[in-house]
Amino acid sequence: MTHVRFRFSSAVTTLLTFTAIILPAPAKALQLYSHAGRTSSNAVANHADSLPTGASASGGSVSSDSAPAAPTKPLYSPSGEKGSGLSGKVFARFVLPEDWISLASLPGTALAAASVQGGSGGSPETVFTMRSFGQKVRAWLNGYRLGYWPQEKGRLRSEAYKNPDGFIEVTPENEDTRVSEHFRLRDFVSHDQKEIWPKYVVLREPLLDKLELVIEDLNDHGINAEGMRIRSGFRTPAHNFAVRGEGSARDSRHQFGDAADVFIDQVGNGKMSDLNGDGRVNFADVKMILDAVERVESRYPELVGGTGLYAYSGRSGPFAHIDVRGTRARWVRGVYKGRSRRVARTRKASTKSSSSAKTAVAKTASATRGRVSETPE
Repeated sequence: MTHVRFRFSSAVTTLLTFTAIILPAPAKALQLYSHAGRTSSNAVANHADSLPTGASASGGSVSSDSAPAAPTKPLYSPSGEKGSGLSGKVFARFVLPEDWISLASLPGTALAAASVQGGSGGSPETVFTMRSFGQKVRAWLNGYRLGYWPQEKGRLRSEAYKNPDGFIEVTPENEDTRVSEHFRLRDFVSHDQKEIWPKYVVLREPLLDKLELVIEDLNDHGINAEGMRIRSGFRTPAHNFAVRGEGSARDSRHQFGDAADVFIDQVGNGKMSDLNGDGRVNFADVKMILDAVERVESRYPELVGGTGLYAYSGRSGPFAHIDVRGTRARWVRGVYKGRSRRVARTRKASTKSSSSAKTAVAKTASATRGRVSETPE
């Protein structure tokens, strides 16, 4: 009997040793993800040079004997000094749990579990693990009301209106996480259910990239755009339905995480600033954002999307809608009659301000004639 126990013990020891030798490297990275803890709130920080892109962080080549060939379609490819994307200023990556398997299997990957810090300076990229769309139960996810997407109601207009892949969980601990150079996660949270936690957001990295490129373009053209603010980012379908009377489209792009309404606040008063320096804040100022979008889309057609100009004088003043839907769209609200596409009748202008606004409207009408949408998105 003693001899049999000895042989069994030896077999177990041999099996454990063999398993430890052949255990794939990605498992260690996945353990970091699964034990990230509450402080990281489904986010794991990792430096830009921790994932292979064909070159080391210092710019030298990666030796062929230290790393195998990169996959044909890498999940992550930092292009800037601090961040990723065409702008080099995107600091976030949104992945589903199954994407982590591919992410962790990239040669040379070293993911470090760390608390997410939203401080100033060069923040490390942050990988957010999304909740999959399948976890949504009817209109709800974990006590947070989302509502129903168009596809769930049988209104799939095109591939661009398919259900989102998943949701980013937002908590008091991670809402200040920087997702790009100028924006934080909380900037894109739907405006309803203010007291409910956790919240859930749909957000696409190309939108962050395009917003950063628009800011950069305006700065390059002598317009200080560092104060770009998000007036409305992601909207739950439930909230989007509730604000339909305020001009929201039924199938608004805000529901898909690739749209944001923005204005530029240069003085910190929460309102659109006088961008052209004529002493007034009007339609001419918001049109300058459209001009920047046109230049960005011309340089980067992969970021093409919709741009809507709103002349409303609400809490933030005029603003612009920017999205990355994949097709070009332009529209104006607050100036045109939706059905006729003609300039709305107004009283005769007796001030220079109204004259300037009319000039800006005429130029915009010329630039967008034939492409003005009757419904904002």
